[in-house]
Parts: sequence; C-alpha cells; structure tokens
Amino acid sequence: MSTAMPETRRGRLRGNPVATLVAVCFGLFMVGLDATVVSIANPAIAADLGTSFTELQWITNAYLLALAVFLILGGKLGDRFGRRRMYLIGVVAFALSSVAIGLVGTASGVITFRAVQGLSAALLMPQTLALLRATFPREKFGVAVGVWGGASSVAIAAGPIVAGILVASAGWESVFFVNAPIAVIGLVIGGLVLRESTAPHRGRFDVAGVVLLAAGLFGIVLAVVQSESWGWGSPLTLGVLAAGVVLLVVFVVVELRVTDPLLPMSLFRSSSLSIGGLGVGANFFAMLGVTFFLSLYMLNLRGVTGVEAGLMQLPLSGVSIIASPIGAALVSRFGVRRTLTLGLLLVGIALLALTATTEDSPYIGMAIPFVVFALGSGFTMTAGAEAVVGGAPVQLAGVAGGFQATSLQLGGALGTSVLSAVVSAGVLSGTAGLGLDVAARQGLAQGIVPSGLGAAASATARDAFLGGMHTAFVVAAVVAIVIGVLAAVFVRDRSHHAPAEVAEETAEALAGHA
Repeated sequence: MSTAMPETRRGRLRGNPVATLVAVCFGLFMVGLDATVVSIANPAIAADLGTSFTELQWITNAYLLALAVFLILGGKLGDRFGRRRMYLIGVVAFALSSVAIGLVGTASGVITFRAVQGLSAALLMPQTLALLRATFPREKFGVAVGVWGGASSVAIAAGPIVAGILVASAGWESVFFVNAPIAVIGLVIGGLVLRESTAPHRGRFDVAGVVLLAAGLFGIVLAVVQSESWGWGSPLTLGVLAAGVVLLVVFVVVELRVTDPLLPMSLFRSSSLSIGGLGVGANFFAMLGVTFFLSLYMLNLRGVTGVEAGLMQLPLSGVSIIASPIGAALVSRFGVRRTLTLGLLLVGIALLALTATTEDSPYIGMAIPFVVFALGSGFTMTAGAEAVVGGAPVQLAGVAGGFQATSLQLGGALGTSVLSAVVSAGVLSGTAGLGLDVAARQGLAQGIVPSGLGAAASATARDAFLGGMHTAFVVAAVVAIVIGVLAAVFVRDRSHHAPAEVAEETAEALAGHA
C-alpha cells in the first residue's frame, strides 16, 4: 500500500488540467521575463564586455531571429515527437543557455548563446497552448487561455523592474541566472503532471523550407545590422542583402511545390491575413526597436539607475496587461478593421509625440505617450491575431498562428536593426565636424557622450544622438501609420465574436500553434 499510494497520486496528477496549466506557466513566465529584461541589461553588458554597437544589436537580434525562424518548426516537432517531451527539452535548453550567457564572458559568446536561447524558446512556446488544448475540456479552455495570457503579461511587465534590481545588486549576469531556479521548479512540476500528446496527422518535415527561410532572413538582417561598418553602398552589404532576398524568393517557389510546406502560400490569398501579419510585424518593429533605444537613452544619456529605468518603462509593459482585453472587446464590438487601424494609428501618434523628448524633459512627457503606445500595441496585437486566425482556413489555423508569431519576432529583429541604422546615420551626420573616431561614434549611438569634449562639442554630440533617436521614432511611426491605412482599406471583417473568444484566438496565434 505504501508504494501504491504515490503512484496513485501521480496518476491523478498526470494530465490534471489545473496542474498542467501551472506547469506550463513556469516556462511561459521564464520566456516572458526574458523578453523585457535584456533592454535594461544591455548598457551594463556593453560596459562590462566592451561590445561594439553592432554586437549590442546582435545580443537582441540573435534571440529574435532564432525564435522567428524556428517557431513554426518547434510546433511541428511537438506534433510529431510529443508536446511534453519538446516542452521539457525546451525548458532545459533555455535554462542552460541562460546560465551560459552569464558565464561565457565574451560578446561573441553572449550572442551565440542568445541564439540558442531563441531556439529553446521556439521549441517550448508552441507546446504550452498545445498541452492545454489537449488537456482542458473545450468549454474551459478559454479560462485556461486567460490565465496563460495573464502569466505572460505579468512576466513582461515585471521584466524591466526585475532587471533594474538585479543589475544594480548582482550584475547583469544575474538577469540570465534567474531563469535557472524557475526552470528547475518548472521541470519538476512538468515531469510529474504533464501528459504526452501528439498530433493525429503528422506530415513530412519541410527541411528545405526551414533552411531557405532561415538563410534568407539571416541574410537580410545581417546586411542591415552590418550596414554601419560595411557601408550601405558597399558591394558586401548589397550582395548579402540581395542574397537574402533571392533565398526568400526560392523559399516561396519551394513552398508552392512541396506536399507539406512549412508555410503554405495559400494563406496569403486572404488580404486580411496578410495585413494582419504586417500589422503585428509593424507593431513589434516599433515596440522592440524603440525600447532598445529608450533604455540606452535613459541609462546612458539621462543617467538614471536601472531600477529607475525599469519603473519609467512600466507604463509601456504594465498597460499591456489591460490593453489586450480592451482590444478584444473592441474587436467584438467594432470589428477587426477598425480596431487594427485604431491600434496602429495610436502607435504612430505616440511615437511622434516622443520626438519632443530631450535630455532633461519632464517624465510626464514620456509617460503619456508610453500609455498611448501600450494601448495601441495591445489593440494591434489582438486585432492582428484575429485577422490572421479569421483569414486562415480552419485546417491551417495552427500554421497561421505560427506565421503570426513569426511576423512578431521578425518585426522586432528588423525594428532593432533598421532603427539602429537610422540612429547611427544621425550620429554620423550630426558629429561630422567633431572628428570622432569609430569607437566614439559607436559609443554615442548608445547614448554615451565621449569624454574629453568641450561643453559645446558635448552638446553637439548629445543633440546628434537625440536627433537620430527622434528620426528613428518618425520612421517607426510612418511604418505603423502606413500599415494602419492599408488595414483600413484592405481588411475585411468577419462575423463578430465574443471578447473571450477573441482573446483565446489571440493567445493561440501569439503562441504560434492553434
């Protein structure tokens, strides 16, 4: 009897819906936390490791690019080999790569393990909702998705503050070390309660599609990131950019011909789906590109502490907790087209308002645009996800969710790359008469005014960084507004659904797996 009792308890726990929800929330929280802590940690990483501006971009982009390219594949691996198995492997790999980032001690090592971290997130994220889908009864699944989304939102909102405290008290490495205890708890609970499941219909792996998509996206992002050191007009930049574009064209051709494509081209017959994906991409183009520079501005130019920077950015992350539910209600009442258009326009307006930011401008001048930005971002995410899910055939809903999540990550990678190039160009043109060397210009592009300059030259340097940052805000605003206009013209509303159903579909699309 004494040996039978634990087995009986484990049997009751295995596959228990509530226990499953608790288990997957640990992995979800870990990934959500890491999505926002890095922006606060970046200046400390740069100061400690002496990273160049290009390397600092790759610390962000290596993660985003790996996640974007392999997210759909991660879902397919779970379908074929087991969602529980892939989730647990992903949690282990994420934790180990996080610890390695803090221990490696070199910029190139940090970038490498950030890419591994992105691969790990791509493996575990799609399994979270797939495990809930396989465990919860349909009538209770919406509640589970609500808790799932809440855990992710809380992690994202807490990230900047947690990062500020950890960087100030224990160094930037602790921002990554904190994932280890979360992962251990998640592994123990997951190993006890998660029940294995696979998809009933498992097609072939589109290996060619994965390779072509990864190589094509990497080529484009590489060309943009390296444009500062290579030069926009150099044969190397143009050649790598052209090669990336050609590989993506070949990817499309291959996807039109294979039996089980990674990304079926038939999805894009729906203008609503295409514009929805563009809207989500534009949103994260602005969100991650802008927050990358806001942290550098606050910590380096403005000189606030990490904790203060985290608190200053709280309206951006904290308001997102309520923005998505409000967006779901708006979609239910007014439809996708109006909500998506409104969201993107609010993002654009907030970014234009941020162009008034100066070195010592009152915080309220940033806080109000932050709230507007967060609301617009939440509306955009909800409406964009609904457009993608609603525009896809039922049998391709999971792949459509993967496309949605890939658009999100790729938009963030391109936003960081393109807006970094804009700021670098602004710094270069604004300091042409100061005679700064390459290292000094790269430091200034991070908001670090070179030492040894006179008062007038220092003011010119600060103005050059602020001018570049303001231009980046305008570029991101124009992208958001243009996509918003396209949404107003081309998105077609389907029948309105209840807010809870819209929220459920949004969460599914963001996880990359329906």
